[in-house]
Amino acid sequence: MRGVGGVRGGTMAADSTLLLSLVEEFVSGLQDSKAKDAAKGVKDGQFTVLQLVEALGLSLTSSQAPTRARGVQLLSEVLKECYGELTEREVEVLIAFYENRLKDHYVITPPVLQGLRALTRCTTLPPGSAVSMLRSLFQDVHVQSLMLAERACVYSMLINLMETREAELKGLGADFVFGFVQSMDGERDPRNLLLAFQIAKSIIHRGYDLGKFTEELFEVTSCYFPIDFTPPPNDPHGITKEELIQELRGVLTGTPKFAEFLLPLIIEKLDSDVPSAKLDSLQTLTACVSQYEHKDLAEFLEGLWASLRREVFQTSSENVESAGLAALTALTSCLSRSVLNSDSEDSLSSFLDLILKDCKHHLCEPDLKLVWPSAKLLQATCCASNRASHIVTAAVMPSLIDQYNSRTQCSQRRTLLEVVQRFIQSVKSSQSSDSDESVLSAFREALCSVMFSALSESDSSLQITATSALTSLAQLTGLLLDSDIELAIDHLTRLLLIEEDGRVSAAVVECAGALAELHPAAFIAKLIPRLKHEMFCEPMAQDLTEPSKQHSHHAMRQRCLSALAAVSKQSSVVQDSTPVLLEVLSSAHTGSVSFSVDEVVLACHSLQRIAEQVEDEEETGRCFHDVIIPRLLSLALQAALQGEGSPGVRSPLVEEAVLSAMVPVISTSCSRLQPTMAAQTASRAVSLFLDGDVSFLPDNSFPSHIQLLKQQGDSWSQSQMVCLLMGCVCSLPRSVEVPQIDQLLSALEEMSCTCSHQLSYTSAAKCFAGLVNKRPPGDSLDSLIQRTMKRVCSELDSTSSSVRIQAFTLMIWVAKALLLRYHPLFKTLTDKLFSLLDDTDLGPMAADSFSLLMSDFTDVLNRSCHADVRIMYRQRFFSENSAKLVQGFNAATQEKKSNYLKALSNIVNKLPKQVQVTELPALLSLLLEALTCPDQGVQLSTLSCLEPVLINPPPALIQQLEALVNRLLALLCSPAMNVRIVSLRCIHALSSFPVHEVLPFRARVLRALAKPLDDKKRLVRSEAVQARGEWFLLGSPGGR
Repeated sequence: MRGVGGVRGGTMAADSTLLLSLVEEFVSGLQDSKAKDAAKGVKDGQFTVLQLVEALGLSLTSSQAPTRARGVQLLSEVLKECYGELTEREVEVLIAFYENRLKDHYVITPPVLQGLRALTRCTTLPPGSAVSMLRSLFQDVHVQSLMLAERACVYSMLINLMETREAELKGLGADFVFGFVQSMDGERDPRNLLLAFQIAKSIIHRGYDLGKFTEELFEVTSCYFPIDFTPPPNDPHGITKEELIQELRGVLTGTPKFAEFLLPLIIEKLDSDVPSAKLDSLQTLTACVSQYEHKDLAEFLEGLWASLRREVFQTSSENVESAGLAALTALTSCLSRSVLNSDSEDSLSSFLDLILKDCKHHLCEPDLKLVWPSAKLLQATCCASNRASHIVTAAVMPSLIDQYNSRTQCSQRRTLLEVVQRFIQSVKSSQSSDSDESVLSAFREALCSVMFSALSESDSSLQITATSALTSLAQLTGLLLDSDIELAIDHLTRLLLIEEDGRVSAAVVECAGALAELHPAAFIAKLIPRLKHEMFCEPMAQDLTEPSKQHSHHAMRQRCLSALAAVSKQSSVVQDSTPVLLEVLSSAHTGSVSFSVDEVVLACHSLQRIAEQVEDEEETGRCFHDVIIPRLLSLALQAALQGEGSPGVRSPLVEEAVLSAMVPVISTSCSRLQPTMAAQTASRAVSLFLDGDVSFLPDNSFPSHIQLLKQQGDSWSQSQMVCLLMGCVCSLPRSVEVPQIDQLLSALEEMSCTCSHQLSYTSAAKCFAGLVNKRPPGDSLDSLIQRTMKRVCSELDSTSSSVRIQAFTLMIWVAKALLLRYHPLFKTLTDKLFSLLDDTDLGPMAADSFSLLMSDFTDVLNRSCHADVRIMYRQRFFSENSAKLVQGFNAATQEKKSNYLKALSNIVNKLPKQVQVTELPALLSLLLEALTCPDQGVQLSTLSCLEPVLINPPPALIQQLEALVNRLLALLCSPAMNVRIVSLRCIHALSSFPVHEVLPFRARVLRALAKPLDDKKRLVRSEAVQARGEWFLLGSPGGR
């Protein structure tokens, strides 16, 4: 060893006494911590690694194997920390030393392997040293006789060297593969198997020479297939069965050289009775055939087909069936890639002949028992490639069409039509490009005849299937002629007008929407005019006296309005459909055609749907900006003015339901406008409501001096239009500047605090809040909030004020606007809100308002309206204010405690379930108290909070079990059905608590559950049966 230590001259003075002391304490004193001190000395330059080797001389040459092992261990521990600082010469010397030690006593092998692993990570590894190390390793070490950690060490060495010295390892040829096979053979630990599979996959994918050891590499890895591994509970390593499956699959499917071994193995494993083994085998087959050529599969095709056919025909698992069909598709796709030569057999045709022979006749059997399995198999082959779909479709489609035409039972015809539809979808997925001629071109006329015949039937299920099949057929580019589309529109229109079955009409509307997207011109020319004509036709006078015919006419209009929305996906259709919907509103307003309020609301919903689904094109945005929004504002204003002038005649457009339906139309379209048009919309809306500027409105015959933000005496028809202003300005992007913002906010504040009409002052408050939420931070915003709060508080503090409710409404909406954006002044508003829980008049309203703070709204203050909404604002509000609620509850008088309970319940009920589970134990006593609150809303909200917590009950809940059971049993007699249902669910959940905790309550619970078994509501009886069954089995033989 002196020779080893003398290779390098000591240019750096080492503290030999310290070094010898460290060696002595580690080797003889067995103080493992000294290894870190030695590594630190090397890093700090006190001594070199080779000086450490020299100091270890006596230990390394000791006649006692344990002493030599401790010496090598110290060196390896130091190398693990300092391998990056070694020179090439030092690495060369150390490798020679470690290779020599591999021949030593077996107790020395583990630290030697640790040292070699550290050296494999050196960037200064000399050329040829990787091969030298591996030859020594494979020759002198029997890996599988080592302990788990040492085997992992070997695999890590291989991985390191494959990443950095690939060319050298490939120079070993097949010897490297043989050495790895010997090292891995017999490995059982899943942690090491992941490493071994990783090495095997790299060998295959990086092109290492397998030589004559191809079968050996396959055998040593395939013995683990299929993976059967269940991780132990609380496994700290986190290895999953899925990880092992994926790594092994990457090995087995990595090369076509394994085909002759893998395919017979898969066929064998598919005979297993274990579903997971079948699933793994099928997924592996799907993965491997993507790497194979047809010649690799040729001799196994019959066996593979027999196995796949059995799995689909006799399956008891949907997952296995789906995997079998996917494997068949992959198999067919592989065969489709084969290049046909004049002297070669067409393997795809031969395989498809095999499938058709076994499946085609089932499609013609009278009872159609095996029609679906057979159809699924044929469809799986059909969607594999264009070539396969040609062969299968030509063989199957004539038979299916003949079968449909010859059958008389609607159920059988529906089944056959569903099969045809699936084939159409399969053909679409196999079509390589839209320009290819469709496989189904030869059957176009017959298929159209089948579709239209089915649409003419009276059976609703057959009609629904026909609409789905027609949709699939239309999606095949260029297949349907213009005449076919026109005939399809005629059938759909007829069904829309006469078919009252809700399922059929929904299917027809969906089909019309899909076809209109592909053929807009035909729908513009035929469907829209016809629907308009039918909607605007008044029923005969005698029909108005018959409720059934009146209802039928109303239902027809509803279907037509839904269809107009469904077909309006292209901008060209929108240009024709939206005027019809606007004319519905106009006719309802003028009374020229009698449309009900419900029909007007549905027309607004259709406009909203169009705004949501149409593509964001400038043409569509301009349609909404220039036509629809001004028209809606104009009609609403006309209705408002008419309502004031003629008290006896009121337009449907002044109804709250209609105005509320107009708001999302305006807000949805404004939120999607381009910046220029958005700014113009804001300017128009503000000038209309602040200045009475009606110049941009159509039908401009309005009086001058319109004041929409002021209530005119007792009339509210104009003031309630402020909800439309909210739709315009509160949905615009934050980058759009609202003009005259200060005057607008002042007017909205005034209206909120003085108007007596609920919709008007509530909408004004929401509009004010929406604008405040988007206002840039700064002194201007802070002074606005403070000024508003001063006014609000003065009204709230005056018990004689006539506008306390209005002031409270403004305060709570401003509070929500500030909560969403984490504004610091929000705390001032919450303090005021908490103080109002003790107010005699406003206390219940204040408790309900906590639900408003925590809820999402569709018309304002949401992300689609570009509001400033920060993440997890609910959790933040809860964490900052839950303690205040508890303190307030404890300090409140008895009659005010219910307000605090309701507030708490409203907050907790809106929290995410994960947060509820973690936070509820601390609030448990209050929630149990809330169950005794007479307010049914509080009871239901509290029960909804408790239900998820009962699944995994915290210790605090088990300690309160007596009180919980008493309160839940008391709620079984609640007059509210929903309270009884959720109470029963909670009682049911209690049965899963530890048996010794709940068994004392068994008799009492069973007696109490007898009454809900006779409840007048079926849903309550159903829950009672389930709960009583679980409690009855509690503590019984065969039970828990």
